[in-house]
Amino acid sequence: MELPQDITFEIFSLLPAKSVCKLKSTCRPFSKFLEENTFKTKQAHNLLGRDDTCFFIQPEQIRQRYGKRVELQSLPKEQQSSGVPKNVLTFLSNSACVLASSNGLVLCRTINNDQLDLFVCNPVTKSWSFIPTLESLQINYSNFDDINLMLDCSRGSSDDFLVYHFENTMELSPTSYLCIVYHGKEGVWKTTESRFFPGGRNMKFDMPVFHNGAVHFISDSNVYFVRSSRFYKPYIMSYNLEDGTSTMLELPIEATEDCHVICDMGIFNWDKVTSSNRSICLVKLSESVFTIWVLRDYESASWQKILKVRVKELGLKEKDVDVTGFTVMNGDLLVFSTEEKIYSCGLDNERFMMVEEICQHNCGSMPRFISYSDTLRSCGINAETMPC
Repeated sequence: MELPQDITFEIFSLLPAKSVCKLKSTCRPFSKFLEENTFKTKQAHNLLGRDDTCFFIQPEQIRQRYGKRVELQSLPKEQQSSGVPKNVLTFLSNSACVLASSNGLVLCRTINNDQLDLFVCNPVTKSWSFIPTLESLQINYSNFDDINLMLDCSRGSSDDFLVYHFENTMELSPTSYLCIVYHGKEGVWKTTESRFFPGGRNMKFDMPVFHNGAVHFISDSNVYFVRSSRFYKPYIMSYNLEDGTSTMLELPIEATEDCHVICDMGIFNWDKVTSSNRSICLVKLSESVFTIWVLRDYESASWQKILKVRVKELGLKEKDVDVTGFTVMNGDLLVFSTEEKIYSCGLDNERFMMVEEICQHNCGSMPRFISYSDTLRSCGINAETMPC
């Protein structure tokens, strides 16, 4: 029985990009869909609410120039590969640093040139599009700089993407940032009317959390304020993407009690994209102890602690385990690295405290994790085929 074209269109648009590409060579009528932008847009839109299946892991930006490496690993329970061709991974590993990923698109910077070049690519479709570099970024760029840019494919039209850059206009401690946004569909940068006010502390721009119509950043926890200052303890600062207001969110008291000793804190999205309980989680690693809180009430900044565990109690087979990095993926999975391996620890009811070894790695002592899911999403205007 042959299905009507419109029903076939809807069914196939629910498949991940890897499956779509496989069907192209076995189903002649279906191959026509891949030539249609409406199908690519529909498929990418349908996958917005699904979990990411893989993640990029690479050295920190500064070290990557000397130890070029980009790896792509599957998350637990995901037996199939991402569909990203090996030559694309080789190209990225040899010439780029992955900065961010969203709904199948990957934001990168080049690492082989004396000047800064930025591009967005879709590894599955082997397409890429260069982003014009802001003059301020080019002037202040050096090969040893961290470039903190954010990619978001969840706002605006389903065939558009946004790149956010918060520009420091002060040479020393910044009191405000310009918010400059690149619109992929139009191919232009636009400066928002309102500045971002971070408070007195430096922000960790490499771990943005898009939630509740705003982008959130956690501050550092270094000691450079007196105890009486309102900025003595670390905090979260949000920037509303509609009206440009900056709002401070306080961290749980327990998280800030010993925050000035050696510890690492990060914020991430909590729960699934489609969940009504979608929120923010805070992860603190101090003296080989993970403590995790969930923001239960956004307005009152009310937090609930959901986990506190020593790393050695997670049952890892390594001796003298030293955690070198961590993140939370898909809103319920803690992913962390040691010097040699990467592990996951479930945070939801079904897989709570279930620890699995994911892979070994060679990305150094401070690896960066960027989750990824394969879609057919367009790279915007002037997209070309990648040279690989």
